[in-house]
Amino acid sequence: MKDKPIIALLYDFDRTLCTQDMQNYTFIPSLGYTPAQFWQKANTFGWENHMDGLLAYMYTMIEECRAQGITLDREYLRRCGEAIELFPGVKEWFARINAFGEEQGVTVEHYVLSSGLTEIIAGSGIAHEFKKVYACEFFYRDGKACWPKLDVNFTNKTQFVYRINKGVLDVSDDRRLNDSMPDDSKRVPFTNMIYFGDGLSDVPCMKMMRSYGGQAIAVYQEGNRAAVEDLLAKGRVNFIFPADYREGTALDTTVKNILRKMAITDALTSENERQLRSIGQGILPYQETLFE
Repeated sequence: MKDKPIIALLYDFDRTLCTQDMQNYTFIPSLGYTPAQFWQKANTFGWENHMDGLLAYMYTMIEECRAQGITLDREYLRRCGEAIELFPGVKEWFARINAFGEEQGVTVEHYVLSSGLTEIIAGSGIAHEFKKVYACEFFYRDGKACWPKLDVNFTNKTQFVYRINKGVLDVSDDRRLNDSMPDDSKRVPFTNMIYFGDGLSDVPCMKMMRSYGGQAIAVYQEGNRAAVEDLLAKGRVNFIFPADYREGTALDTTVKNILRKMAITDALTSENERQLRSIGQGILPYQETLFE
């Protein structure tokens, strides 16, 4: 029996699933900074040294913790994630959408593509819902963060979309990622992907969805509504909605409609392929009664 088609839902995290940058809840206050002060310090360091902005903030985290005698380890970052404030309905979203997918005859998988930190996401209470979390990570020596290991910035996020497409999820496996692969052997077609984001930093992935037949959704809080409306007006997303994941909202209803459409398209494609195989084998049944 053929495996069920897979539909992948890809999420940014900060301001898409939670209300602000994940470092703002606990980590930055623990240093005695306001979020504005910390990000200004990190960004200035990056600008002055012509440095990738995410590497700059990760370096600043290491240096500030070292200067203040804070042990920057996995457990500390995980605890920082416990204070994350998720948008309404996020905790219940995954099980409900998975169950709806099952009703449609498809398997739904969830992935994170975030410029935040894997360890903070681990403390959020929803990390177990994702098949894979792609986010910034530190290399740890003697249990302490000492070097940025993975940088998931705004443009290189797209490589992780390709990884999901091909089923090559290990970030160290570049050979298989770059190998040529026929479209019909790719694990998750682009047409079976939905990307959720909140702003300009998500545009490369949103454009990729739009170009390859997937769907792009932007969610907003009142403070960034105008910017998200601009994304829709310029054709960079398919839909925009308030960041409310509860059952019965416009977001919930539309995503279910997208899943239903994707499931029907997969079923029709499978039937077409079955008939073509049958013709090739000379066994396509004819309903002769139609011509009597």
